[in-house]
Amino acid sequence: MDKDRFEKGLTQRKATLGADYVTANLAKADDFSRPFQEMMTEWCWGFGWGDEAIDARTRSLMNLAMIGALGRMHEWETHCRGALNNGVSKEQIRAAIHVVGIYCGVPQALECFRVARKVLEEAGEL
Repeated sequence: MDKDRFEKGLTQRKATLGADYVTANLAKADDFSRPFQEMMTEWCWGFGWGDEAIDARTRSLMNLAMIGALGRMHEWETHCRGALNNGVSKEQIRAAIHVVGIYCGVPQALECFRVARKVLEEAGEL
């Protein structure tokens, strides 16, 4: 493991998803899942999110579109919260969901709206 990239990833992961969320995920990792948590933190967050060519706000919008397209709603909910942390507005979240609807279908957009409503209500945005 590249310790510097891991630390960079850990910092970015906490900034986006929240320190409590990340700390809890790492704390419950065991011998079976810890290698994945470490590599994901280093690779996804240190390498992918650590590339400064794309700002965190834009990257969050990209994630909402891609994860929404995949229909991975648990992860979409997590990244919707992260998008708010990265300065994405509810109007921008709505626009990302429109893209999901156009390219992936209305049922998937409806799922994204359902989850976004929950996240936005919890955040006091609705």
